[in-house]
Amino acid sequence: MRDGQNEPQTSRRRRDMEKKQEKRMEIFSWIRMFVIVVVVVFVATRFIIINATVPSGSMETTIMTKDRLIGFRFSYWFDEPDRGDIILFSYPVDESQTYIKRVIGLPGETVEIRDGGIYIDGSDTPLQEDYLPEEWYWENDGYYFEVPEDCYFVLGDNRNNSLDGRFWAREAISAGIAESEEDALSYSFVREDQIKGKAIFTYYSSFKLLINTADYGSE
Repeated sequence: MRDGQNEPQTSRRRRDMEKKQEKRMEIFSWIRMFVIVVVVVFVATRFIIINATVPSGSMETTIMTKDRLIGFRFSYWFDEPDRGDIILFSYPVDESQTYIKRVIGLPGETVEIRDGGIYIDGSDTPLQEDYLPEEWYWENDGYYFEVPEDCYFVLGDNRNNSLDGRFWAREAISAGIAESEEDALSYSFVREDQIKGKAIFTYYSSFKLLINTADYGSE
């Protein structure tokens, strides 16, 4: 039996070539796997999920500051947002920013804010909002909105510390993108095409489901 030193030169060369081929195949396999992972992540984040970090306390205590959450982009492909849904959307005054709020007013409805209560379409009784963290005392009276078709009126759960639909018309005027109060009114609402998805759950700093967090009784 021959040892490695006496092995014919052609056999050694063949073995070396086979080893190099195996290494190339292994490298190619890793590159292919890496490309597949990148494509899957891109498709998932572009078309399926939203991975977001909440920068403020406007949705406390439902969602806490710095919580991380997952939203589904496809939630509204075949359905419309419901009252009480928590949505991620492009901020109407600056669409480069993503906001998260709760849907309060639906297309075609009227929303009146009076004495810390919300009245839909002239209802005699306000919405039952068990998700509010405390008594609503700031900017809680004197607002009336007519929600356009294909638009939604949204508010933060932490009403005493939330830049939401109550103030966006003023923000639009301050930003110089609306020339009059009448023009600015359209910025009070989230257009359907500005909605990025529905918030589903937080996974940091704790796990919490964000669906069915509102119960409006017999509405």
